[in-house]
Amino acid sequence: MSQPSSLGPWWRRTAAALLQLDRVVEPRSDDEIAQEVEQNYRWNLTANLLDGTAFWFGLSFISSSTIVPLFISKLTSSQIPIGLAAVIAQGGWFLPQLFAARWTEGLARVKPIAVNLGLFVERLPVWLLVAAAVVAAYAPAVALGLFFAGYALRSLGAGAVGPAWQELVARWCPVERRGRFMGTANFLGAGAGAAGAALTTWLLNAREFPSSFIIIFAIAAVAMSLSWFFLAQTREPVQPPSEHRITSREFRTGLPEILRRDPNFRRFLIGRSLIALSGIGLGFLTVAAVRRWQVPDATVGLYTAAYWVGQTAGTLSLGFLADRRGHKLSLELGTLAAVVAYSLAWLAPGPQWYLAVFFLIGINTGSLLGAGILITLEFSPPRRRPTYIGLTNTTAGVVNVVAPLLGTWLASVSYGSAFVASATAGLAGLIVMHWWVREPRWISTVTLH
Repeated sequence: MSQPSSLGPWWRRTAAALLQLDRVVEPRSDDEIAQEVEQNYRWNLTANLLDGTAFWFGLSFISSSTIVPLFISKLTSSQIPIGLAAVIAQGGWFLPQLFAARWTEGLARVKPIAVNLGLFVERLPVWLLVAAAVVAAYAPAVALGLFFAGYALRSLGAGAVGPAWQELVARWCPVERRGRFMGTANFLGAGAGAAGAALTTWLLNAREFPSSFIIIFAIAAVAMSLSWFFLAQTREPVQPPSEHRITSREFRTGLPEILRRDPNFRRFLIGRSLIALSGIGLGFLTVAAVRRWQVPDATVGLYTAAYWVGQTAGTLSLGFLADRRGHKLSLELGTLAAVVAYSLAWLAPGPQWYLAVFFLIGINTGSLLGAGILITLEFSPPRRRPTYIGLTNTTAGVVNVVAPLLGTWLASVSYGSAFVASATAGLAGLIVMHWWVREPRWISTVTLH
């Protein structure tokens, strides 16, 4: 490995130290790495379960489908900021991942990206949401700007370190245990999220705006910081670095070759994109209930609780199912839940129906966060995992940017139009995934170099 003095300007040396690129990696065999994985498995499992629990607890206080639209609606009556928040929420995590994948692929250590870089680009920006709530009462325009600055930085930052985090999970967690890990992590996290939603409901009912949101966002920021601490405890099994670090040009020209040589993965991307398109109406579920039936803030807290209960119920069962039957089936069941949810939202005669809507959306979210992430790891050879991850998530990210924009236009016509479009896209994705894509675990993976 190169020494810091050879890395050029100070900012490159600083980045190298931050990401531990200047540290020597001793050569080891696959058996030695596998032995380390087993030795540290219980430690890493505990640390990452605590990370997931704290993370989802914090995320429940900035729920993109309930709390965020409600906060924005307090600052403006325009649909555009709500649509923009949905674009950020649905596209921020996915969109940057292909661009980050090349820098992740072949690294000996990926934990410094997920932890050291993640602190600055993903965790600390949440505190800007607290600042937005503080100034909301007397400067709503400033509050809106601060909110979007923090929300966008957090979402895009999470996407930038996303391939490294997923590669870190793939390194410490053996393939036959990933489903139960992700299911258990999301189960504990969703349970914590449900508790957070209950606390949110109480705060929205007990406190006036904006003090309720100051407390809500502050809890989110503290929980996200605690989550980062637990993630930092992961003991990464350092891998031998790639002998050849591909150039940007080689990386770009190699992407079409992956799609050409792996038709099953190509078909998966089509189905995954249609599933992502089903998020057209996601950002308008809460707003539709509020503006159609004038539901109070506390009821929105109940919707958030229903969402987290659904995610709790879905993630654990779908995670264990995935270890036995593969992730494709779990992804299909989660998509079916979304189709039913948007159909109910379209037909709902009263606001109480939205408890079932958010429960089913929670199941869908659990499937995307579990099977939707882990299935990609099984399409790819180990050395190309970050590229497959980036290609999958950025493809979905492009759709996730388009979907809320389309949803904003449809919602200006009627909320029902957005919900019908979501159900239709989800049904199309379910059909493609079930009848056109083969479960990657049961077929030979194409080896790409």
